[in-house]
Amino acid sequence: MPESKSERWQWENATAGAVAGFATVAAMHPLDVVRTRFQVNDGRVSNLPSYKNTAHAIFTIARLEGLRGLYAGFYPAVLGSTVSWGLYFFFYDRAKQRYSKNKGEKLSPGEHLASAAEAGALVCLCTNPIWLVKTRLQLQTPLHQTRPYFGLYDALRTIIREEGWSALYKGIVPGLFLVSHGAIQFTTYEELRKVIVDLKSKGSKKDSESDDKLLKSVDYAVLGASSKIAAILLTYPFQVVRARLQQRPSSDGIPRYMDSWHVVKETARFEGVRGFYKGITPNLLKNVPAASITFIVYENVLKLLKNARTD
Repeated sequence: MPESKSERWQWENATAGAVAGFATVAAMHPLDVVRTRFQVNDGRVSNLPSYKNTAHAIFTIARLEGLRGLYAGFYPAVLGSTVSWGLYFFFYDRAKQRYSKNKGEKLSPGEHLASAAEAGALVCLCTNPIWLVKTRLQLQTPLHQTRPYFGLYDALRTIIREEGWSALYKGIVPGLFLVSHGAIQFTTYEELRKVIVDLKSKGSKKDSESDDKLLKSVDYAVLGASSKIAAILLTYPFQVVRARLQQRPSSDGIPRYMDSWHVVKETARFEGVRGFYKGITPNLLKNVPAASITFIVYENVLKLLKNARTD
């Protein structure tokens, strides 16, 4: 039975999203390592070296741990990001199609928000174990006294043996709150995209010219960066809470933080508001250009797939 047009379109979105996610991770992973280490360093007892700033952190990790340190957790990051982006665009597009089925093509901001939130929640439930492993691998340094994890499979096996299956879902609560990050980003992207298309269509001689022809890679870069900044500023504290919850327990098996509320109380008490934004500089350096790359790749891969389909 041949695929329907809507099914083919969904898989094109999934493919474009997966390719975009891989390109993003490969380019920006060292900044992700630095961000994670800043996030969990609460200024008290720590197995992490002390870093003055983002540049100092990168040079210190490179000097003490080499390329392996800068790319700690790379495999789960590639797997998690590729799967996440692929699933995200797939679920997001399905949700948009469902909302627009009986009312034409245009969706309201609220429907874009609901579509993105739905996709984000499904992706979070599917990928939390991968992000847990990525965080723990990134936090392994020569200062650790416990037996290190030797990769993704060994980490999963050790976590299940030592902490049980439930440990794979540590950080799921702030992770679900982080669904709002994708919702904010995609809603901002879609609304700004409409504004740019409207402005360009007014200056275009061909009123019937499609959005694909009106928008160029530089437009996708600006849209991706702008939407990402808005999402980061509003949701970053949830990332800090999640990273702190996902740390490996000490050698006696006692976790540093018991739950999300414990993280919030301890961070507010000892570090104040600044504690909830630790690591935001490398996060912006990583994610703002990464968002531009992601949407440039995504939109252009989508164009190629659409052109191949119509040829």
